[in-house]
Amino acid sequence: MNKKLLKQLQARSEQRLKDLRSSIENGEVREADLSAVNDEIDGIVDELQSIKDELADDDSSNEDDSSNDDSTEGRSGDEEGSTEDDSSSDNSAEGRFNDDNSEENRSGMISQEQRDGILANIGKGLNSRGKLSKDKKNKQVRKAFADFIVGNISDHEARALGIVAGNGSVTVPEVIASEVITYAQEENLLRKYGTVVRTAGDVKYPFLVKKAEANVSKKERTSDIPETTIEFDEITLDPAEFDALATVTKKLLKMSGVPIEDIVVEELKKAYVRKETNYMFNGDDIGNENPGALSKKSVAFTPTVAVDLTAADAGQKLYDALIDMKNTPVTEIMKKGRFIINRAALTAVEKMKTADGFPLLRPFTQAEGGIGHTLVGYPVDWTDSADKKGTPDIPVIYFGDFSAFKIQEVIGALEIQKLIEKYANKNQIGFQIYNLLDGQLIYSPFEPAVYRYEITPA
Repeated sequence: MNKKLLKQLQARSEQRLKDLRSSIENGEVREADLSAVNDEIDGIVDELQSIKDELADDDSSNEDDSSNDDSTEGRSGDEEGSTEDDSSSDNSAEGRFNDDNSEENRSGMISQEQRDGILANIGKGLNSRGKLSKDKKNKQVRKAFADFIVGNISDHEARALGIVAGNGSVTVPEVIASEVITYAQEENLLRKYGTVVRTAGDVKYPFLVKKAEANVSKKERTSDIPETTIEFDEITLDPAEFDALATVTKKLLKMSGVPIEDIVVEELKKAYVRKETNYMFNGDDIGNENPGALSKKSVAFTPTVAVDLTAADAGQKLYDALIDMKNTPVTEIMKKGRFIINRAALTAVEKMKTADGFPLLRPFTQAEGGIGHTLVGYPVDWTDSADKKGTPDIPVIYFGDFSAFKIQEVIGALEIQKLIEKYANKNQIGFQIYNLLDGQLIYSPFEPAVYRYEITPA
């Protein structure tokens, strides 16, 4: 809506509230009119708040009409002053109403308590301030964050806008951190299908390592019941330090019209997610190995008959192998099962058909969560992260319940540090992202959660 029209509506609503306030203070409102007056005031207050919210959201108008805004602020101050004056008149009027309280009640006028409640509601409407919508607030935080890390605003200005900074680093605001994590979820399927726990402390997961044994006796027992033991072990997620470095040229940052926050966030997302995904799928970083990585902790599956993808009957044999694979886990795992495959496996199954001519990869009757196909009746998704390191041409197929992959995120750990001097000779600015995270596949030896099938050449 036009800003000028909004301000006219605001002035009209505020004037009506003032008129109602005067009527109440002058004793013109009877108890019989109380319900209608309250309803009118509530409606005006709600409408006035909506108008102020919409004016607060009008960023472009605020920048273009800064002088008008200053005058508006002056009027707001005047209104607040008038409110104070009115409150003093309220106090004087209060004494008058207290003196004549019995006479008011007899003549059908409102009581002092009712009068105070109505005046408080009117004051709330007149003194309310516009609030930014969630989208506008998020944009404001994004811009403040970007301006701070490239040096456009000071520490004091950043803190005033909710940015936490200190010791050369800045905590990534929740709105931007959620973008990084959302991107990670899209690119890292273990984030998408795993179980994420956000906490500041360690997370422990117990699992069964020795089953209890029951007893049976057809005759009446004459001796003590034999003791049975049950044992659990536990895995503690121990968050590792993740960092990634992205550089942006000064020229790009200084070009007008380029959204700085989009550049920075996009580069950091890519750099960070590559490292996180490799940690969860392969866990082979020297000195920072992950024993619970998917490729290490999943159980190797070997079909009863080897599959040669170049053979004429490869489609039927691969179909039979996949049937055996999906029937291998226990029932609970099988019911929640899905496939995650790499590009080589996707290429293979797309070309394969069973002996009766049906393709192995079949479309969903209705796509769910971005998954449009099934493999032997189970949803299938693919990612290059599932490649066997160094040999991306080998088809790799995972099947199981991926919610058993537990991911711990440390709350508030995502930070960014600006590196200016280090890349000054290249006219670049570095941005180093830091996070604390752990992710492991956790299951009992009696109930393996994920199986891995590598189709090696014959």
